Amino acid sequence: MEERNPGNANANLQNLAVEAHGLVKIFGQHRAVDGVDLRVEAGSVYGVLGPNGAGKTTTISMLATLLRPDAGSAKIFGYDVVKDPHIVRQLIGVTGQYASVDETLSAMENLIIFSRLLGLSRSDARRKAVELLEEFGLTEAAKRPLKKFSGGMRRRLDLAASLIAQPPLIFLDEPTTGLDPRTRAQMWDTIRRLVKTGSTVLLTTQYLDEADQLADRIAVIDHGRVVAEGTVDELKASIGTSSLHLRPEQREHIDEVRRTVDRVLGVQAVVSPEAGKVTAPMLDADKVTDLLIALRESGIRLTEMSVQKPTLDEVFLTITGHGVDHDSTDESGALDGKEAAIS
Repeated sequence: MEERNPGNANANLQNLAVEAHGLVKIFGQHRAVDGVDLRVEAGSVYGVLGPNGAGKTTTISMLATLLRPDAGSAKIFGYDVVKDPHIVRQLIGVTGQYASVDETLSAMENLIIFSRLLGLSRSDARRKAVELLEEFGLTEAAKRPLKKFSGGMRRRLDLAASLIAQPPLIFLDEPTTGLDPRTRAQMWDTIRRLVKTGSTVLLTTQYLDEADQLADRIAVIDHGRVVAEGTVDELKASIGTSSLHLRPEQREHIDEVRRTVDRVLGVQAVVSPEAGKVTAPMLDADKVTDLLIALRESGIRLTEMSVQKPTLDEVFLTITGHGVDHDSTDESGALDGKEAAIS
């Protein structure tokens, strides 16, 4: 095998942060990952979307050199995860679903220990810890015992620990699972800042809105396979056109609105009696003007009219045939504890 110099790892960064072909991982009789292909552009957020047990975490574990693939290949910035694991580990940071920190120590002590383990001097370790605590809004809690930290604070500290070496590629395995909406939004802002400062983020999530908010491209994984891949808009467009939503001022007009929509737009509208709304696929935007004129001539006033793209929920349901089950059993090989603290 060609000998490589780990010291030159950062000089070999390529446009593709991740390139995986046919990844397979088998646990007993279960194919947790069944031929996954991924191409992640450097400098982007790439979302891997799917329910628990779909193969997301196992895929990340193979890309992060925590599990050896049973078949297929994967490269991180051109370095093979099997042949060059030591170089790959210099290029990545991994944050798992559960905090990889020591609860008996303070936030400052945790970050200093991680920094020292990575080879930083005492003074550099303290300086790095101070910088990261400020970046993640934990300065005031720096000396507080971790057992008094909230779930969101622990998650932010875990992410801070994975960034000590400032890796060009960061794996975030369901980083906001179990967090309240406010803390999730703070984590989203942190992820956006990471990309702005030059990092690439590969994010696994079971939250459809999280993928919608953050990801430049998304791979939908189900039963260990990539069943769809593309930008958010491409995935939404793949299942159909935008829909037109109309709410008449008078509820007794709702059936007449439906009939008018059917006649003018040439489509089959759907009535939602509880919402007092009519919904129809918008196949021809030019005909919407004709529809509004027809409704006005019929004396029907609208209190609401909107055009909506398909949601990621609809995309997932259409592609997989089922919704995202957040309560299904976790897959084998989950990232947790110290194992997820590679940087």
